[in-house]
Amino acid sequence: MDSDAISIFLAGDVMTGRGIDQLLPAPNPPGLRESFIRDARDYIALAEAANGPIPRPVAPEVPWGEALALLDEAAPDLRIINLETSVTTSGRFAPGKGIHYRMHPGNIGCLTAAGIDACVLANNHVLDFGVRGLEETLDVLHTAGLRTAGAGRDATEAWAPAELRTPNGRVLLFAAAHSSSGVARGNSALGERPGLAFLPDLSEAAAESLLERIRAERRPDDAVIVSLHWGSNWGYGVPPAQTRFAHRLIDGGADIIHGHSSHHPRPIEIYRGRPVLYGCGDLINDYEGIRGYEEFRDDLRLLVLVTLEAGTPGLRGLRLVPVRSRRLRLERAGREDSEWLRRTLARACSPFGTRFEDDGDGGFRCGIP
Repeated sequence: MDSDAISIFLAGDVMTGRGIDQLLPAPNPPGLRESFIRDARDYIALAEAANGPIPRPVAPEVPWGEALALLDEAAPDLRIINLETSVTTSGRFAPGKGIHYRMHPGNIGCLTAAGIDACVLANNHVLDFGVRGLEETLDVLHTAGLRTAGAGRDATEAWAPAELRTPNGRVLLFAAAHSSSGVARGNSALGERPGLAFLPDLSEAAAESLLERIRAERRPDDAVIVSLHWGSNWGYGVPPAQTRFAHRLIDGGADIIHGHSSHHPRPIEIYRGRPVLYGCGDLINDYEGIRGYEEFRDDLRLLVLVTLEAGTPGLRGLRLVPVRSRRLRLERAGREDSEWLRRTLARACSPFGTRFEDDGDGGFRCGIP
């Protein structure tokens, strides 16, 4: 461990509901209200049809597979995910939604087994079972010792950062969701109403409002992560509004922009010595066997490892470790798959001038200007 650095693992969407929940020891009832699939176990069947039988139930850590050893080897100070599911036994499906995600509280070991420190909740699925589901999610996560950001029982809690301690300094995790990811304005926390930290737009005024919250909480040596649920599920293009918003946040003091919502990794930019992760991609989900977007290779996922200088906190290193989802379990990606992902990301990042170098250990590093 570096005595003058803070290392952080950042994941995109971790979707432990539906099929993943059904794999685990204490699943919710499998009934769904989707147009085509009415039983969550059918998602397991799709994965089995693609890659072979999956025994169940599995131990809570199994969906993480070989990623756990890779994370233990990297030994990050903090592990942060976007948890895109409610953690609840509620059967009150939120009306007007085509897809609902929930993990049974009895399966919380799926997160604690991975050593997760904090869960971002500002996303379009944490309210799939309404306010009751959100409140139970908060209770279960906090009881298990996980910090949260981006949702709360009122607006103050929803916008408050998660305060994370490391041996070399404090990290503040702010989180918010934008409508481009499918989050409805009606899900926003207002006054004493529970809900999400919601961005009405990506304007200068919205950025300044968020920066005011950062300035109110930040101490001189703190590192600040702003986690944003934004953008489309598919595609590599980054709208100019996202770039302007990310730049404004970094100009105002943010150290990492942690973007998510896309089902596959999207471009990375190094702006003024700070990383902008426009979309980290899904890490755990039950999409295996679903067809329609093969060109994006959404079976390939990334472990994103950021190292900051303590106290500054400028970027010291950014390492990406490719993994692959197979039989609803993460395994280390082979050389050919890793190289495909590196080349694809390099092309997507070319407008930002971002370069990647093979690290000689199955991953690749981002060149720091």
